[in-house]
Amino acid sequence: MNSVHLIGRMTRDPELRYSGDSQMAVCRFSIAIDRGKDRDGNDRGADFPNIVVFGKTAENCEKYLAKGRKVAIAGHLQTGSYTNKDGAKVYTTDVIADRVEFIDWGEKTQSQGDGFMNIPETLDDELPFS
Repeated sequence: MNSVHLIGRMTRDPELRYSGDSQMAVCRFSIAIDRGKDRDGNDRGADFPNIVVFGKTAENCEKYLAKGRKVAIAGHLQTGSYTNKDGAKVYTTDVIADRVEFIDWGEKTQSQGDGFMNIPETLDDELPFS
């Protein structure tokens, strides 16, 4: 059985490309997954798997996801290898996402701040609730 279910935060903005003659949308990003705490309450660190998404879901990921957003991934592992420019063999492990759930989402241009804006002190006298 090859089944992966992950929840984590985007570590970077997604990168969308279109592959070969078919012009299939391919989106790549990585997420940070907290490993939790050990018995003594110490952080055990995090994992940073690479995620690959195809088709319309890939286009939606590029449109709505951004660094810091929380996502849930359902998919499977895929391993591979290639020879880099120095002639060394590099092994890869990717999560191929069959499903992506947007836990935090909205247009990419939407601010990801705390939801509050700073009001200059000069406006304090004009506010009806101050």
